[in-house]
Amino acid sequence: MDVISYIVTYSIVINLIGFALMGIDKFKAKKRAWRIPESTLFVVALIGGSLGTTIAMYLFRHKTRHWYFLYGMPAILLLQIAVVVVLIYSPIQFKIL
Repeated sequence: MDVISYIVTYSIVINLIGFALMGIDKFKAKKRAWRIPESTLFVVALIGGSLGTTIAMYLFRHKTRHWYFLYGMPAILLLQIAVVVVLIYSPIQFKIL
């Protein structure tokens, strides 16, 4: 596998994990069971799972009353998109061994 395949695979997996964590946390909230810490949800978003967590947040209507989730998750997503765009259009050529 080349580097692009690894990056795409990582992105898909971490976004599925973020989506699943939000869904599990919503289910546990309804059952009044032990919850997934908010910091865990943010860490997953920061390491690349922001698309999955943002989609799940709106799909499951979970954490939408918390301003830091309502604005934080989309902000992380936009920041990550901006970084990818800058890297793609950067004049620096990235060469992988």
